[in-house]
Amino acid sequence: MAGKPKRMSQVKQILQLHSQGCGNKTIARNLGISKNTVKSYLSKYRSSKLSLATLLKMEDHTLEKVFHPGNPAYKDQRFDELKSKLDYFDAELKKPGVTKQLLWEEYRLTNPTGYSLSQFSFHLSQHLLTKNPSMVLQHEPGEKLFVDYAGKKLSYVDITTGEVIECQVFVACLPYSDYSFCMAVPSQRIDDFIYALTCCLQSLGGAPKVLVPDNLKSAVIRANRYEPTINQALEDFANHYNMAVVPARARKPKDKALVENQVKLIYNRVYARIRHQQFFSLTELNNAIKEHTLKHNQTRMQKRDYCREEHFLSNEKSLLQELPKRSFEIKYYKEYKLAQNNHIYLGEDKHYYSAPYQYIGKKLKVVYTRSMVRIYYKYNQIAVHQRSYSTRTYTTDKEHLCSTHQHYLNRSPEYYKDKAIKRSATLGQLVEMIFTQKKYPEQLYRTC
Repeated sequence: MAGKPKRMSQVKQILQLHSQGCGNKTIARNLGISKNTVKSYLSKYRSSKLSLATLLKMEDHTLEKVFHPGNPAYKDQRFDELKSKLDYFDAELKKPGVTKQLLWEEYRLTNPTGYSLSQFSFHLSQHLLTKNPSMVLQHEPGEKLFVDYAGKKLSYVDITTGEVIECQVFVACLPYSDYSFCMAVPSQRIDDFIYALTCCLQSLGGAPKVLVPDNLKSAVIRANRYEPTINQALEDFANHYNMAVVPARARKPKDKALVENQVKLIYNRVYARIRHQQFFSLTELNNAIKEHTLKHNQTRMQKRDYCREEHFLSNEKSLLQELPKRSFEIKYYKEYKLAQNNHIYLGEDKHYYSAPYQYIGKKLKVVYTRSMVRIYYKYNQIAVHQRSYSTRTYTTDKEHLCSTHQHYLNRSPEYYKDKAIKRSATLGQLVEMIFTQKKYPEQLYRTC
């Protein structure tokens, strides 16, 4: 792992893809990193003797302690054994009655510690794709969710100003059942994108193993054919729901054909149906979208004796991963030096949060969400607070303050009072009045 260490959110993506049977080359291509980096991190995972589930549940600062450079890369012998038989499996599949399930059962008879059925199927499918790139893509139930924005916008009228407010339309599709989800959001910004994804998973009642966004600005920072760089907020979101993020490849239309076809259907079955209606809030607009998307999912499919909803409920929903009890919140990252008053100043909220006095002058990492603020020093959490949106005020843990520790006397109310009295009696009285306020002394030092 020479060079700049990877973010722990990206390390979790390596582990997510590895848990789904992806080879190192596939992981490297999807995440835009080198194969050697993937090998090195997976080697560290194995050396840790911890399970994937345990590592994926760790907070980033804890996980960071697990991964250190040094150990040689690990070679997966199971993959080498399977790779030598892929051409044989390809030939056998062309024979009447032979299925992947049957081939896997025969494979496990001679390789009891070999891959699971899902991993076996994945590697075989990847092999078939390389031999026949034009083949029809086969999708496993509960495996993937494709997401994109429609090219055309919808709108509502602001009832107070009369202004027409245009909205982006988020579209998602499960490729196995073709079951779709659609909603309008204010923009393609990452917070709106994450909100739409959260609503989508709640509507589906579960999470797939893989999330496949198009090369959206909100999802992919740098897009090229082989090395997309995933937005860290999306990585955090996917890790929270135990998903891997594999963006559709640039200039590979088959990767996103299904969701683009779904967008065309949404134009026909949602846009066209509401074109004569006027809406006066985003909620009203989304209620109409939800109604017509449901009708779309309940419409019989061509050349099928079932609808998308029936197919989804019967064959796919039960295979989705269970949603965590706690909803995801976007994490924001900042670095600040701890000031002499024991507080960092979170500029976004114009609010002060305390940290232990021992770290005064140290550079601290602040990770905050909509509800919580966590402060770290060298990967160790040293403070946690409920987030406050009250401007120019303080959130203070008295145990953090040097005024509660007699051996730390460089700064105290007496220090400022003595300095003021030396200047003038009037200034001394003013400082005395300042410290009679019902606040912790450290909150008043900046005033002095």
